[in-house]
Amino acid sequence: MGDRPAEDALWDALRGGLVSRALAVVADLRIAQALTDGARRVPELAEQTGADADTLHRLLRALASDGIFAEDAPGVFRNTPASEVLARDGWDDFAHLFGGIWLRAVADLDATGEPSFPRRFGTDFWSWLAAHPPERAAFDRAMAQGWQGRLERLDSVEWRGDETVVDVGGGNGSLLVALLDRHPHMHGIVFDLPETARDEGALRDRCTFVTGSFFEAVPAGDAFVLSTILHDWDDASALRILQTVRTGAAETARLILLEAVIEPGIEADGAKWLDLLVLALFAGRERTEEQWRTLLLDAGFEPTRFGRGMIEARCR
Repeated sequence: MGDRPAEDALWDALRGGLVSRALAVVADLRIAQALTDGARRVPELAEQTGADADTLHRLLRALASDGIFAEDAPGVFRNTPASEVLARDGWDDFAHLFGGIWLRAVADLDATGEPSFPRRFGTDFWSWLAAHPPERAAFDRAMAQGWQGRLERLDSVEWRGDETVVDVGGGNGSLLVALLDRHPHMHGIVFDLPETARDEGALRDRCTFVTGSFFEAVPAGDAFVLSTILHDWDDASALRILQTVRTGAAETARLILLEAVIEPGIEADGAKWLDLLVLALFAGRERTEEQWRTLLLDAGFEPTRFGRGMIEARCR
């Protein structure tokens, strides 16, 4: 913390839930998008969005105190680099989730080791999403956010260039479509639940969408990509998913996981906080390298490379 007072650090941590909720409210009102052409007065923003002007001012004032939005004159706000991010595809959906159903679930998190989402909402997270299509669509858009970074990690893989790549739990397919754009002789299969929001036209002729459950079977392929899938599940469920992939994989197939690897020590690491979120939602977990090795070996895979945010393995 350096010379920063300990009380200030603790206060910033304690108010985190308020920040999440404030961000969700302004994201749902699309305030960042409304400010893309420059600063505007709060009454004008309130009239456009249907918000109460005084409440909107108080929300923006609080966020601006953290550098999210800026107040150029009393009641006149503009975007900052931080709020401009909020206007990008997927980030407003993240804010909606973090300050909405995720915040409500985290509010009930305790030390029992059980997920709090089912207690709050009466069913598991995935069933709840299936029953609420708008929230499912927001979730899929949020998960697609950051595909450029995931694509960069995939670029470090030594591809032959003619593989059939199966993106297991691939959502709307944006990551796989981008990978195929870089490898014109590859083919791809996006594999996910039937209720997944997707644009069939964007999948193009070399990429198909196949519906199903990765607990039952997966399509055949030369390489299997799982992007931030296994952290959603406890060890027993993650093992079942990997075993399903292993059953459908040829002996020469490769497994590529785009997942965090928690490093030892107390250094700042967003994965340590995501670990608590996935615990609250569905008893998931982020894992250390040792935990990943154990899980992969038990499923019939041999880890061959641990990179930044990526794990490669081959069939044993």
